[in-house]
Amino acid sequence: MSQVETHREVPHRGLITVSIMLATVMQVLDTTIANVALPSMVGDLGASTDTINWVLTSYIVSAAIMTPVTGWLADRFGRKELFLGSVVGFVIFSMLCGVATSLGEMVLFRLMQGVFGAAIVPLSQTFLLDINPRERHGQAMAIWGAGIMVGPIIGPTLGGWLTESFNWRWVFFINLPIGIVAFLGMIVYLPSIARRQRGFDFFGFAMLSLGVGALQLLLDRGGEMDWFSSPEIWIELGLSVTGFWIFLVHLLTAENPFIDPKIFLDRNFATGLVFIFVIGVILLASLALLPPMLSTIFGYPTITIGIVMAPRGVGTMISMLVVGRIMHRVDARLLVVIGLLLTAQSLYTMAGFSPQMDNWLIISSGIVQGLGLGLVFVPLSTVAFATLEVRYRTDATALFSLVRNIGSSIGISIVSAMLVRNVQINHAELSAFINPFNPNLWAASPAAASGDPTALSQIDGLVNIQALMISYVNDFKLMMVVTLFALPLVLLLRKPKYAPAGGGAPAAHMD
Repeated sequence: MSQVETHREVPHRGLITVSIMLATVMQVLDTTIANVALPSMVGDLGASTDTINWVLTSYIVSAAIMTPVTGWLADRFGRKELFLGSVVGFVIFSMLCGVATSLGEMVLFRLMQGVFGAAIVPLSQTFLLDINPRERHGQAMAIWGAGIMVGPIIGPTLGGWLTESFNWRWVFFINLPIGIVAFLGMIVYLPSIARRQRGFDFFGFAMLSLGVGALQLLLDRGGEMDWFSSPEIWIELGLSVTGFWIFLVHLLTAENPFIDPKIFLDRNFATGLVFIFVIGVILLASLALLPPMLSTIFGYPTITIGIVMAPRGVGTMISMLVVGRIMHRVDARLLVVIGLLLTAQSLYTMAGFSPQMDNWLIISSGIVQGLGLGLVFVPLSTVAFATLEVRYRTDATALFSLVRNIGSSIGISIVSAMLVRNVQINHAELSAFINPFNPNLWAASPAAASGDPTALSQIDGLVNIQALMISYVNDFKLMMVVTLFALPLVLLLRKPKYAPAGGGAPAAHMD
């Protein structure tokens, strides 16, 4: 019979939560805040439009590789010590990014920023679960989820404002005051967690790093290299498959593997990993599509795009705060179903977008999607860890973050590739109607029908916009289908019960 997880009341829980969330938002913002600043960096760093993307790639790949090792590092050096060290290192290399004078320096500093930032999100989730009793886990995950999901939404807007108002370097300098406040709050109030000595499975870590790193490179470079027409992409695919395959075999056969395979025997956690993958795909894929759509088709400036997309974040925060309070009274699985249906509904609305629509459809669909994702994320983040032994918690949160990030990368790559391909197909199909034998063309533009170059150019511009819009709509339809296909997974989730102590450390204690 399982024991009830022990929990000792932690003083200053509110201040700890604020400090943890400041660090989390700082790290999450950095995954998207630099995107809009890239064009401004090109001249200052002596880079080209192709090579500047390594500023993003270096961060993504290094963070992905280091995320799985968070659990071992936390056991070896202590959770509190690792968290504080990660925040300090992240801020230091943020400052160095801000003063970089060449592309080589920037890539190196971004790589190190990813190394130190990798542990922040999983450790923040772990600590919020640690410092709160089980009945408050729903509220804790609501606060954590708000930071995780709202960060990518406001990142591009904040980055655009800082770049336009000051300089692209302030995209990195902004981390200094946030990091200082977070560090001071955590060093004073964050509880220390008992260390657990365990060996380091270097071979398992190396194979997982190879699989994750090669996959992230493939997804990030695929669009630029025209996917599988490039030998580089085939090499990265081969390395990724090899790394993951050897790691899986090693996981099942090794005496002390890098990740304890027993962690995957928890049905809620295993199902949660699949769900969070889908959420990663939907959240960041839609966020990646909307800004260029609003800019290219509707001609919105960066600030306007941010204003139009802001209600999406508001919807997310509202649903998270509400669900955090009602989770102990409502079956979490029901909330997940409602959330997925709302998300699917919003994507259905987005599949009806047209170049002639006004802002209301964008805003309303964003609010509904925000509400839906919030309803999914909080119960899922709570249920996934509800039945898991405490000693596996840090490893589990690291895997949770890793799978979410991989889902985001795959989602963005798929929709971007489909967008490019469908634009070409749609343009070819629509252009077939631009001929002097089409009576509709004569009615719309007699000059174009008679072969006037200026009129034909104007018509071609309209065709480009229509082809692009249809391609965006097709992407939204695909994400709607993915969301609906995730619904049956709810049947695999069990109603949360108390997690067994499993001989691990208590949830939180003061040393």
